[in-house]
Amino acid sequence: MADALAPSKTEPVLPRAALVSVRPGAIVLARHGEPALSRKCYLTSDQYRDWWARYEVGGLRAGQTPPPELLATAEGAGAIYASTRPRAQETAAAIAAGREVMSDALFIEAPLPPPHFPDWFKLPPKYWGAVARFWWHVFNHHEGQESRREAECRAEKAAQALIARAESGQDVLVLAHGYFNHMVGRRLRAGGWTLVHNQGFKYWSQRRFEKR
Repeated sequence: MADALAPSKTEPVLPRAALVSVRPGAIVLARHGEPALSRKCYLTSDQYRDWWARYEVGGLRAGQTPPPELLATAEGAGAIYASTRPRAQETAAAIAAGREVMSDALFIEAPLPPPHFPDWFKLPPKYWGAVARFWWHVFNHHEGQESRREAECRAEKAAQALIARAESGQDVLVLAHGYFNHMVGRRLRAGGWTLVHNQGFKYWSQRRFEKR
């Protein structure tokens, strides 16, 4: 008499490879190349507001050559994303060598509306950017644009989208913007990703995160 506890059929045996989890690929956050719009000027707060609007729709300064390390990163990436801003799009075109680039407004820069200062007070765009970011970050000054909390939610959404893509084992490259890349990087680190290579936030720079 057959054993009543014996299975009616043999369970399929999974290949050993199927039992081993795929190690996530790296996530690389890169900043765009140098924009064409000059920063060598002094502006009032209202003039800076106009300058930033032109910066957002402008492209790259002509004659730039992408650094070899970033070209190598693009060549080895399984997926390349880019912000929809022209400066990010032109950066992608310069390094992607004709490969598919997925454009997504999810990666655009966080806004930079400056506080209203008297017209006698002038600063270069670089310093207005720091002042505007401080007011946005600390005082939630956004003039009806994206707030800090909204941008943080967007950064979390971006980080999760990149993690999901990297979990297939592919390296993922993002060509976007300095401060928003910083925000996404913070979310990656909060999720257990380690910054293993850091070139800072200068133009054409990259920051590589790995899950360890």
